[in-house]
Amino acid sequence: MISVAEARSVILENAPACAAETLDLHAALGRTLREDIVSHRDQPPFRASAMDGYALRAADTPGVLRLIGEAGAGRALGRALMPGECARIFTGAPLPDGADAVLIQEDAARDGELVTSPAVKANRHVRSAGVDFARGERLLETGQILNAASIALAAAAGRASVSVTRKPRVTVLSGGDELVGPEQEPAADQIYDSMSIGIAALAEQWGAAATAIGPLPDDAKTIADALRNAVSQSDLTVIVGGASVGDHDHARPAVRSLSGTLLFEKVALRPGKPTWFARIGDRIVLGLPGNPASGFVCARLFMRPLLDLMCGRNPVGSTRLSQARLRSNLAENGSRETYLRAAIETDDTGQVWANAAQQQDSSLLSVLTHAPALILRPPHAPPVSTGAVVDVLSL
Repeated sequence: MISVAEARSVILENAPACAAETLDLHAALGRTLREDIVSHRDQPPFRASAMDGYALRAADTPGVLRLIGEAGAGRALGRALMPGECARIFTGAPLPDGADAVLIQEDAARDGELVTSPAVKANRHVRSAGVDFARGERLLETGQILNAASIALAAAAGRASVSVTRKPRVTVLSGGDELVGPEQEPAADQIYDSMSIGIAALAEQWGAAATAIGPLPDDAKTIADALRNAVSQSDLTVIVGGASVGDHDHARPAVRSLSGTLLFEKVALRPGKPTWFARIGDRIVLGLPGNPASGFVCARLFMRPLLDLMCGRNPVGSTRLSQARLRSNLAENGSRETYLRAAIETDDTGQVWANAAQQQDSSLLSVLTHAPALILRPPHAPPVSTGAVVDVLSL
């Protein structure tokens, strides 16, 4: 067996790079940029009013000014202001030539075409050209993840499309004669297949384009054929279950039948010891345990940073631990790195507390809905008491 850190290192060393593609901004949310976004004009490209009011010359105030027209957003006045003149102006409108300040409408006294203004300082309520960004400025950098604000910034720079990292194609295979799809009626000795759907959903949540296939029967040829097809079409194939060494565990033999190489076969981890990883040609295969809690924990530990890297994100962010205080005592840990499912809460003082679920059986999926975090217990960790600080990882 190898450690969690060693297993993750092997996986990341073998992660394939996904190519770039060009997407409309509307479809680029959450993607990683593969180009710098550089402005080709100032924003705003003109001096603009920051308020509704009257554009005027500060030198003419205080005084009575003659109203000569109106400037609105997208509608310039069309002429310069002369001494003693003012123009009605609205927020975002270009400031007329000759004007250097805006009198807000609340401070103005208007009588027909005459506007009485108190003293106004030059540049009052005026946005300078390029105050947001200037022509030639690099607004977004290669490797940046596009959120709503960065997409809006790219649009403000006049970009309708951007070059981003393609979504990794992920196929999730699950197998077992004991499984039926949720749309089927199980026999008395069968259960519903939840993991192909759940792991594919995690892959989608973490930025992949995922397909779930299963459940497959416990048949060596069927599983080998499904693996061959998945590997030919996917950047990453995930096999859930069939990872032990029993007569009906066909996942690793299927890899060998396709001339694949197993890079590791067990991890010193609880839950999730049977996790394995392989290469078949230039494609990669991740084997996850079939027990639901084990599968989810190992997907979080290994598939999440792998997809981060494939999507162009830094995997360090998704593996960074935070800290919390314990709500209850924990016994000493054994020889394997252990991840306890736990609930997280924050008290009125801002202190984060972790409460390990009483039921830690690796087959229990329902626990994850109310215990969506993991308490890390290092190998041979001693007992710890309520209030002790522990490392935690959000699921």
